[in-house]
Amino acid sequence: MDVTGQDFHRLLPSLLESIADAQFVAIDLEFSGISNQQKSRPRAPKQYAGGKASLQDRYDEERSAAEKYQVLQIGITCVGESLNRGLYVLRPYNFNLNPFPNEKMNIQRDVTLQGRAMQFLYRHNFCLEDSLSSGVYYLSRAEEAEERQIEAQLRDKDEGPSVQLEADDTVSWEFMHRVQHEVITWKRRPTKTPEFLNIAPIGHGLPPYLDRGLNSFQRLLVHQYVRTEHPDLVTTSRQGFIQITARDQRQQDAEKQYRTKIFEERVARQVGLRWLIEAMHGGDLSAIDPASFAPANGTKKDAVISKFNDVRNQLQGHSTVLVGHNLFLDLIYLYACFFGPLPDRVEDFQRIIHDLFPRIIDTKYLATHDNPDMAALNLEQLDRMLHPQAQPVIELHPGHTKYAVDSDSTHEAGFDSFMTARLLLRSSVSIEASGRYIDELPSPVEVAFFTPPEGEGDDLIDFKDASAQLEVIGRTSSESSSPPSSGVATTRTTFSHVTKFDLLGDLSDEVDPFTLRPRTTIAEVKPKAEPEPEIDNETGRRLPAWESDFWKVYGNKLQVNGTMEGVCDLGSWPQ
Repeated sequence: MDVTGQDFHRLLPSLLESIADAQFVAIDLEFSGISNQQKSRPRAPKQYAGGKASLQDRYDEERSAAEKYQVLQIGITCVGESLNRGLYVLRPYNFNLNPFPNEKMNIQRDVTLQGRAMQFLYRHNFCLEDSLSSGVYYLSRAEEAEERQIEAQLRDKDEGPSVQLEADDTVSWEFMHRVQHEVITWKRRPTKTPEFLNIAPIGHGLPPYLDRGLNSFQRLLVHQYVRTEHPDLVTTSRQGFIQITARDQRQQDAEKQYRTKIFEERVARQVGLRWLIEAMHGGDLSAIDPASFAPANGTKKDAVISKFNDVRNQLQGHSTVLVGHNLFLDLIYLYACFFGPLPDRVEDFQRIIHDLFPRIIDTKYLATHDNPDMAALNLEQLDRMLHPQAQPVIELHPGHTKYAVDSDSTHEAGFDSFMTARLLLRSSVSIEASGRYIDELPSPVEVAFFTPPEGEGDDLIDFKDASAQLEVIGRTSSESSSPPSSGVATTRTTFSHVTKFDLLGDLSDEVDPFTLRPRTTIAEVKPKAEPEPEIDNETGRRLPAWESDFWKVYGNKLQVNGTMEGVCDLGSWPQ
């Protein structure tokens, strides 16, 4: 589902409800630029063993890029489980972000576009004009704090600059003597009329001075004089003059309350997509006013507000399981975009992210931890590899069918988050079913994606010991005994071993719009005959429980290829 800036506020309650009901949320981000590691890295530093950077150095590179470039698109897929139907229901959302704040905001934001990154996005149907015209606004925590500070300074005139007149500035002194005389005379008037005093240049409003008004320096002098010498009076800027009235405290309080209300509503709308990020980690959602999207009156309004409050209470203090593919980079940009300045040390970044999201899964690490042969495969290739796997059963929500029929959405953030969610479900089910992931220590255990138990090999993909069945990747389609897989390169790659990737053949674009199961067979792998078997707690049918030992091995670890450490460990997995 594509969500525009015009629709976002209206859809916010249902978006938050999807997050609240999700077993996990998969995300993907697209950026206006990325780091150029080759140019930014010294040629032969001592700390790069074997040509590989340290995790700190890689973090420094990506942090510098995240501080310069913007997130232009974000995909969020909420995954729920239907126990009575025995399947998982996916709700993918795609958001274009507007990199510019609303013009009514006080803050400014510099936007930088990298040519290479933008060309990549354009090739995959991204349109910058859509972001500018109908993108969703956002405001980081740091930007919100800055906006509130500026607003407070603008409201409180006591915070304004103090001006001291120079002794030889005779024009300004004469002007202030006149202002002082007019104010004192008006305060001593025998009646309560007129109820106001206008301070303007002599002759203002009369020919030939019709268009002449106070200049900015004179306005500042009047405001400062009344504020310091006559606290019982109030100054208001008008077209060309300053109007002075008696202070009505009740009216002043009412006006201040109204201005505060308008400001808070403006900020809440500008926060925009950050509300979803806050919801994912159990952040504060109290500033969202449910009355702003509820019906004007009646029982429906009360029902909407009551339902929203229930969802908000459900989210408060509860952090969702966050999933991504190659998540190290996305988390850096996510924090810079929605929270604030990144810390200098990678250890501090790890701690902060772990505090925000105690349970994080990187499907890149999950797919390659015990299968280094898979390291060169991208998200799309891994998704295609697991596509024939019949378990677990995956279904698109009826309101989210875009990716059931759109076969050309790769590198659209919503579609990539959708593939990431499928990859987690299928790969984790396969790995757990093998039962060989437990107790990596004290003795190393070689863990493949799945070696099926006897009698269960029809619906789960076996990625181990493929060399006896496959030809070496690198042969052209004319040399191969079967046609190449759709969307998968069969020319020589950086790895020359064999995998079951070659078994897949051409993947049919014809899929069931809800179950996403292929209508035709793929190579020699055939799905089980309908109807689908009921999913229960049996291994090989459901996502491993979050409290299981499985996630002690695969959770909270981010794959960071090209570094000496290879992995960014975020900390222990909560039980």
